[in-house]
Amino acid sequence: MGKLGFSDARHLVARTGLGAEWGTIQRYQNISKQKAIHHLLMNRNMRLAHPPKMSSWNKMLNLRSNMQRKKMVMRISLVEGKKLQDWWVDHMLNTRSPFLERMTLFWHNHFPSSIDKTQQANFLHQQNLLLRRYALGNFGKMLHAIAKDPAMLVYLDGYISTKDEPNENFGRELLELFTIGLGHYSENDMREAARAFTGWGIDDRTGRYVYRSKDHDHGVKTFLGKRGNFNGEHIINILLQHPRTAERIAEKMWHEFINVSKPDQRVIKQWAQVFRGSNYDIPSLMKAVFNSPAFWAKENRGALIKSPIELTIGTLRALPYTPNRLDIAHNLNIMGQGIFAHPSVKGWSGGKDWISTQSLLRRSSMMTSLSRGNLNERKYKSDVAQMLPDISPDKMREWLLAIPPLQAAPQKPGVQRLARSLVLDPAYQVV
Repeated sequence: MGKLGFSDARHLVARTGLGAEWGTIQRYQNISKQKAIHHLLMNRNMRLAHPPKMSSWNKMLNLRSNMQRKKMVMRISLVEGKKLQDWWVDHMLNTRSPFLERMTLFWHNHFPSSIDKTQQANFLHQQNLLLRRYALGNFGKMLHAIAKDPAMLVYLDGYISTKDEPNENFGRELLELFTIGLGHYSENDMREAARAFTGWGIDDRTGRYVYRSKDHDHGVKTFLGKRGNFNGEHIINILLQHPRTAERIAEKMWHEFINVSKPDQRVIKQWAQVFRGSNYDIPSLMKAVFNSPAFWAKENRGALIKSPIELTIGTLRALPYTPNRLDIAHNLNIMGQGIFAHPSVKGWSGGKDWISTQSLLRRSSMMTSLSRGNLNERKYKSDVAQMLPDISPDKMREWLLAIPPLQAAPQKPGVQRLARSLVLDPAYQVV
């Protein structure tokens, strides 16, 4: 089997990592497609920096019980949430496993929770660890784990759902967003699911999941044509048996790695069959995605719009720019991708929604700030110019852009000047 050429290696790295990192492209350029994909899936460095100090569930509960201290809870959660955002941004900038982090981010958007609703940064940190643990593991196990995750229990009000007052939020989103999707269940199915998850709560002392039998609805339930004394785990297992669950995840993978356009349903059914056949093994699905003709097709290159994280973190990982005093987490919020701060339970829409007249200005401003510096290399040889690879202008364009540039190259020579012009080119916004 032949080795990957530069263009294909660049495509694989740019689509699956956090930035088109020159060193990784060089590594993949010299091995076969299968070896590159294998390395991509097996590179799982789980080392993380120590998280910031965060308040316990018990402490925050005690503060909430006092009407005069409710504003204090909000202030604490905002401060701790900001520190947690900075912690994850710093990890994304420095991780040795960018694909693992990208998949953690993917599942973070599939199973969103926000600091505004939970007001519990330590729960969000624990959820982040959970998603990273399962990011390249088993989807079924992740789905079971996320249903008992304290951040999710707070975010979708599951922890206050009892047989006398079943809360339908988690049941609704489990069906509509996390698994089979609209059109494949009835309102009664959603209500029956809500009954099944009653009694799933959080221990006031430990902040961990607890099952309270006295609050659970032990009655017979009818769900998706099946009848029984179901609990939440039964509901999840029934959903995993439904073919639409695998298809929904496959469709999301299309929009994440192939194209913003409507997915090819023949391809989706092939991927879904592999996914279900592997008992929801995520690496098996990813192999199907990355080995598909659709992933490597020329017409699908430059067909995805970079998210604010891909644009910002990716630029800082690929090029020797430094953020200096730039507050990256804050700027991601401004550009519409605040981590731990989704706009709704639907997460970030992504795709074409990343681009608008206002967002383009913000994205351009970010790239201008990052690439700022003295471009007169005859008088001043900057660290940026010295750290860029010694390659021809054509090779630099092939490295930094997925499609030909839309603006003319700078007239004055200089590697740093050329890099900056490419980063500020509209073609840099796609991958």
